[in-house]
Amino acid sequence: MDDSRTTQEDLPPFIDTAWLEAHRSNVVTADVRWYLDGASGHAAYDRGHLPDAVFVDLDAWLSGSSGPHGLNPLPDSEVFAHGMSSLGIGDDTTVIAYDDAGGVIAARLVWMLRALGHRAALLDGGMAAWTGPLETTAVKPTPATFTPSPWPEARLAQLEDITAGAAGIIVDARNADRFDGSLQLPTDPQAGHIPGAVNVPCRGNLAPDGRLRPIAEVRQAFAKVGIDDSTAVISYCGSGVTACHNLLALEHAGLGRGRLYAGGWSEYGAEPRRRAELG
Repeated sequence: MDDSRTTQEDLPPFIDTAWLEAHRSNVVTADVRWYLDGASGHAAYDRGHLPDAVFVDLDAWLSGSSGPHGLNPLPDSEVFAHGMSSLGIGDDTTVIAYDDAGGVIAARLVWMLRALGHRAALLDGGMAAWTGPLETTAVKPTPATFTPSPWPEARLAQLEDITAGAAGIIVDARNADRFDGSLQLPTDPQAGHIPGAVNVPCRGNLAPDGRLRPIAEVRQAFAKVGIDDSTAVISYCGSGVTACHNLLALEHAGLGRGRLYAGGWSEYGAEPRRRAELG
């Protein structure tokens, strides 16, 4: 059986380089490098990327315009579909995405595709795990047919859910210093976190080599904040990008799929009257 043509349920959220090597001719490999400091992901791609990888512009195709709903709201489904089509990603395409940050950025693309029922996974360890040669020539894909679909409400949480006290556990994927308010980045509208949220930094999902920690360790990290396989989870971060990594880690560890609050702290914290919690 060709694993690149299996159902989504047969493709876990994380795959290794051996899987990619075996199926590279039957998948689209997607480079999703993006940097919060404004550095160019496309320039990094041009300097060297995995063979046959297409570059996915997070700002153009994986995010709507910043505004009252946060810095990186989900794009209109038609925009996302057009972007995927232009990259050669169709309705039946399997996508393997990577970045140079252990997958915490590329997780946005993988989560979006999986949320819509498409087959997609992160390359565990990203570029650091790839030992083969890199290419510097840009790939020119043949457009494919990607049918627009509404973002599934069951996979999303809205601001109203947060302010109304949504059932379950709200998980903040940011680093501990941003969660407790000891660090406030220029992109943070105020210091702190959503009241009642717990902190599971998405980068803590990774071992020192950038690969996902063993499933037992991932489960243990979530268990420490009260999450097991029966817990309803809402994941957020600054703007809905790295929060996707926690959702994929939850799914990979058998802890359910959870919901994404895409507006994140950049939406919630933008209103000074909404209480922020420190510590």
